[in-house]
Amino acid sequence: MDLFRASARKRRVGQPLAERMRPKTLEEFTGQGHLLGPGKLLARIAAGKTLPSLILWGPPGTGKTTLAHILATRVGARLSPISAVMSGVKEMRELVQEAAERRDQFGERTVLFVDEIHRFSKAQQDALLPHVEAGTITLIGATTENPSFQVNAALLSRSRVLRLEPLGEAELLLLARRALADPDRGLGGTGVEVSDEVLGYLVAQSGGDARRMLTALEVAVTISAGSEGGAGGEAGADGGGAAPVLLTRGIIEEALQQKTLLYDKAGDEHYGVVSAFIKSMRGSDPDAAVYWMTRMIEAGEDPLFVLRRMVIFASEDVGNADPQALSVATAALASYRFIGLPEGVLPLTQAVVYLACAPKSNTALTTYAAARRAVKEHGSLPVPRKLRNAVTALDRQMGHGQAYKYPHEFEGHYVPESYLPEVLEGQRFYEPSTSGHEAEIGARLAAWRTSAEGQAASREPGAAGAEPGAAGAAPGAGHVPDRRHPPR
Repeated sequence: MDLFRASARKRRVGQPLAERMRPKTLEEFTGQGHLLGPGKLLARIAAGKTLPSLILWGPPGTGKTTLAHILATRVGARLSPISAVMSGVKEMRELVQEAAERRDQFGERTVLFVDEIHRFSKAQQDALLPHVEAGTITLIGATTENPSFQVNAALLSRSRVLRLEPLGEAELLLLARRALADPDRGLGGTGVEVSDEVLGYLVAQSGGDARRMLTALEVAVTISAGSEGGAGGEAGADGGGAAPVLLTRGIIEEALQQKTLLYDKAGDEHYGVVSAFIKSMRGSDPDAAVYWMTRMIEAGEDPLFVLRRMVIFASEDVGNADPQALSVATAALASYRFIGLPEGVLPLTQAVVYLACAPKSNTALTTYAAARRAVKEHGSLPVPRKLRNAVTALDRQMGHGQAYKYPHEFEGHYVPESYLPEVLEGQRFYEPSTSGHEAEIGARLAAWRTSAEGQAASREPGAAGAEPGAAGAAPGAGHVPDRRHPPR
């Protein structure tokens, strides 16, 4: 059976695209230039034959498992993988025993790769420690969680922690094009055609995750081939071979499972009444709003359905023009759950009238939509180091929290600062309306923004004035709060 499995593995039977395209060498590896560039840590390790224990910390699809395989091969060690989710102390001890026998009998080194090491309990991590200390195994752990909190301090002190970053769009594009062109491991023999625009959309939706991108690409090809009779299937009318497999944005969306689900069309009248109810509240007509609400309740509609729509409306259509609206809607929900029908219609009616008569603003909706467009366009941008919490020595070593300005140490509890990722600096997602309480919010926000623009202008070369941040700063400004406490 081992012979058959080895043959199937060699022929890549059943292997997904992401596994088939897994880089075999550092030269083929894409991304993580801060670790693999000339003179960087992993480049120096790979150049020699000494591999220290490592904790590879980063989001999914950034190459943690691939790096473990490549590094073990590079130093001539055997890689013994184990999953913290599927394995326990017993399996781990067996692997360690086998590693000890190979070392003693053949002088062969073993790299124990623990995937999702943050899932190991303290006891399981403690069981690893003596074998790492004795050199029986070299540990490479992979984790998506901060190892400062999830890995024992003793194990951390005997390992190098390496932070892997999400792959950039250029790196993902390179991987996608490589997979589309490779006739052996990739999709080069399937006749796939995809525009730069569609491929760029796929990359943008992948969030820096190479595995997710390659999996979606493979699913998209399968969907497209199936809808066209299969890749490599019927020849064209001119006998020129199989028709090409064309990937569209719609197919990519389906592969990513992000298509919007529609309501059942059999409920047209039901949803027509709901629509009239919401539009009446939005139009500030309490009489019509109460009428349509009563139509639904008397027809046997679940009052909780109506209340959910009201809670949504309180944020979507009233928002900060009257912040009390959300409290009224949620109080009506709690009241109904407490008293039920028939008296429960009273808090419903009170809340509907309040919402209909409240000043209106849809900035909760427009603000989220604007922020969502930025997220969709740019993907998972890294959090600026100054905004990361410096809880542990490792965090501080990585520069977390440095240069952060604590607003409460400045006059008015405000200091001009940028909290967005660098590529989004200066973008405005929230533009307050002039309705109700939001007009007051808008005036306050405008004053802050004017202050920020004034200080930015004073920092320009040749501008007169004090050093940046000096004006209005309270004594001790620039002090970094004790990060042992929760984030503030």
